[in-house]
Amino acid sequence: ARELEHVVSILKEYPTMKIELRSHTDARSNDAYNLRLSESRARAAMDYIISRGISSTRLVARGYGESEVVNGCVDGKDCNEDEHQQNRRTEFKVVAVQ
Repeated sequence: ARELEHVVSILKEYPTMKIELRSHTDARSNDAYNLRLSESRARAAMDYIISRGISSTRLVARGYGESEVVNGCVDGKDCNEDEHQQNRRTEFKVVAVQ
């Protein structure tokens, strides 16, 4: 929650900023499950930010499943837990500042 609080403080400091919450998973389950899981994580992060007083009109939540791994840990590749953890993330992309 510390990282989300930091995002909230930035959004409060820049009231015209809009962001996309981009959630990702590792590749250890099937594609459809991972897509649903990442969408759920993105919505949960967005709901938290909204609960802290940020308007939903400033946020877009998207799940990308395992489609954008950062380190090549794809289906069938032997990776350790730290490598899988790198792919389980939510990124915050600024999409507009007016």
